[in-house]
Amino acid sequence: MVKTYTKEALIQALKEIGRQGWIPNARPGNAGGVGNTLEDLLGIEENNLPIPNAAEWELKCQRIGSGSLTTLFHIEPSPRAIRFVPQIFLLKYGWPHELAGEDYPKNEMSFRQTIHGLSRSDRGFMVVIERKAWKVLISFDSSKVAERHAEWLVTVKKRVGLGELDPQPYWGFDDLFHKAGTKLLNCFYVQAQVKREKSKELFCYEKILMLEKFSLDKFLSQIEKGNVLVDFDARTGHNHGTKFRLRQDKLPDLYERATTIV
Repeated sequence: MVKTYTKEALIQALKEIGRQGWIPNARPGNAGGVGNTLEDLLGIEENNLPIPNAAEWELKCQRIGSGSLTTLFHIEPSPRAIRFVPQIFLLKYGWPHELAGEDYPKNEMSFRQTIHGLSRSDRGFMVVIERKAWKVLISFDSSKVAERHAEWLVTVKKRVGLGELDPQPYWGFDDLFHKAGTKLLNCFYVQAQVKREKSKELFCYEKILMLEKFSLDKFLSQIEKGNVLVDFDARTGHNHGTKFRLRQDKLPDLYERATTIV
């Protein structure tokens, strides 16, 4: 039977887990082993933190020292009616997929970009915050495209021209705050050291924070600082979805309050 916790009881359970030291990975071979093992220790279902009579809470887990980005949430840009990523980015700004003619058909195209608001990508894309319009926009500047993509830029000119995106894909502040609020309103942020002993992987849950009140202003600021990134990942056969992702250790910077548990 799935356990139910009060917030106070969950804090005590997390403290006890932190005191246990090295704990074997309960899901060997699973990239989400840190979170899955913690869920097993707490006796809760995956991606479900049962705290009744409290605001929404999430459990976010990460390996200490990992260079990988944390996915915050998926949300496609507006105007959604024109399916911007597969119909505009992929068709007008895409390039041949690296596995075209091998794993995929010869005409397979790709549009994979991970961009932020601090500087432009080597293909000229950038995230722009328009606070007066209450929008997060994607911008394109052909003059900032790296020389190694010169051939690709010629094809873009033929397909759509070299001006700014028109229309520009965007996310309204209200849509972003609603999406983030349902996933990230409050969370317990757990970081684990990882080591291997022979063939076994072990975790030590040594950093646990309670993060409260997700802040839209802080979220936008982290986009501008290059710590929150927008990740496009589409190919001709499939759009893997548009994600907002976060650099290692930056989750506390999105909240009004951070309280150390362990």
